[in-house]
Amino acid sequence: MPISLWLSLAAICAAGAMSPGPSLALVLRHTLGGGRAPGVVAGLFHALGVGFYALLTVLGLGALMARFPLLFEGVTVAGAGYLAWLGVKALRAGRAAAFDPQTAATTRRQAAREGVLVALANPKLILFFIALLSQFVHPEMSAAARAIIVATAMIIDGAWYVLVAVALSQSRVLEWLRLRSHWINRATGVILIGLALRVVWGLWA
Repeated sequence: MPISLWLSLAAICAAGAMSPGPSLALVLRHTLGGGRAPGVVAGLFHALGVGFYALLTVLGLGALMARFPLLFEGVTVAGAGYLAWLGVKALRAGRAAAFDPQTAATTRRQAAREGVLVALANPKLILFFIALLSQFVHPEMSAAARAIIVATAMIIDGAWYVLVAVALSQSRVLEWLRLRSHWINRATGVILIGLALRVVWGLWA
């Protein structure tokens, strides 16, 4: 793969990873609930979910979705439902997390599970890979070039969210966030539910 093409790929992957959304909210919530380790785990396992979609893309996800639009709609609706459920969960945490630190507690296992599931359930990621990443794939592309695409998407995504978790877990920052955890939970819940509704509206509007 020419370096100029790879740089374009890396820039697109970085822009996708850094855009605000449910993935950032996930890493924030697990860092807030458990400190650096769960936040880092959430970021790394989110990258695995991203890598799965990148792999499907280089294997022809875009063509498959174009051929079977109902499949795409089903995956998108299921993803929107999961995001809405996470939003309701965050809203229920609400004010309780501000008074009882154990309410917002999280584990590495929970962080790993939700990291993968949020990546797989995020409709924005599906659209991102179909619309943008698929332009770098062509039938004659070698296996090595396809592997580079998958690895680039995974590494950039994982590195960004690990960096976010490390930055947020600094003692002063984390204490400031925990004092405002009820507002963060409410904002996260509203964002996730709003995104889910927007996705469903976009499908059937």
